[in-house]
Amino acid sequence: MTPLTLNDRRIYNQLLENAWEAIDKPVTHVIAKSVLRGSHNSNDRVGESLERLMSAIVKVAVTWEGEPAIERVQLLGGNLESSRNDGLLEYEIPARLRKIIRNSQVFARLQREVMFALSSKYALTLYEMVQKRGNLRWKASERFTLDSLRGIMGVPKGKLSSWSNLKLRAIDPAVAEVNALSDFMVEISPIKTGRAVTHVEMRWWRKDGDAGGAADRALQFSKVGRRAKAEGRAERVVAGQGVRLRPAWLENHGPALQTATYETARLRHPGYDIYFIEGEWRRWSLSKEPPKDPDRAFLAFLRSYTEKNPI
Repeated sequence: MTPLTLNDRRIYNQLLENAWEAIDKPVTHVIAKSVLRGSHNSNDRVGESLERLMSAIVKVAVTWEGEPAIERVQLLGGNLESSRNDGLLEYEIPARLRKIIRNSQVFARLQREVMFALSSKYALTLYEMVQKRGNLRWKASERFTLDSLRGIMGVPKGKLSSWSNLKLRAIDPAVAEVNALSDFMVEISPIKTGRAVTHVEMRWWRKDGDAGGAADRALQFSKVGRRAKAEGRAERVVAGQGVRLRPAWLENHGPALQTATYETARLRHPGYDIYFIEGEWRRWSLSKEPPKDPDRAFLAFLRSYTEKNPI
């Protein structure tokens, strides 16, 4: 599928959920724009997401007259958006996509709470993959080539090309979030051909009652708390500055920045691992003069880093 932002995926999953009861029928669906906006006040992001969804193409491997074939469909059909902030959106599911959804054995509605709790597009994509397969009684694992996995997870072309980078930046954080916040456990293991990793095997299983209850409780945490729980970070209290959540290994690289700096970094660059980039910044700074304003210096480095490493 054409790469989409995390917000695009969230909005699309809401559109699917809203249409689910009649998703295979040729009808127009209606949803309030306020539902799609979530915590954002502006409708601009909704409109931009709708346009990206309309231009996104899904490729599906099918059999046509006994031969392998590729079916291409649009992700979202025509729609009509009210200009009012509190208005409605009318939209359509394309006919060919309705057919795919109706005939699919693995197409499942996402749990809305989990969809909003996951903080990165890779975690949301992995959750989608597991949800769509989780109820299959005859299957509990699946093998993917690295290229297939990158495509499914929406990794931009030319990015995370090595197994180590793909694992560090996309797979490991996504697995940690899904395992902490969903009702499934997932495991992704590398498979080598010779010395190189060429495939992965994804295995999944439903949590037992205790683990599922822990996931439900995790969904009630604040966004920062959920992320800290998923990544296993410890809390460090600094007098007069509240709680700061950082990986233990960062303590050896320098004192924590201001809490407001981390929050600003997350708001400006959603989906990025702020603490990983802080580590990159501190290693880069070793050969430089100490900055007069570390917080401002980090935010400048972060902006440059995200421009060079889009997700």
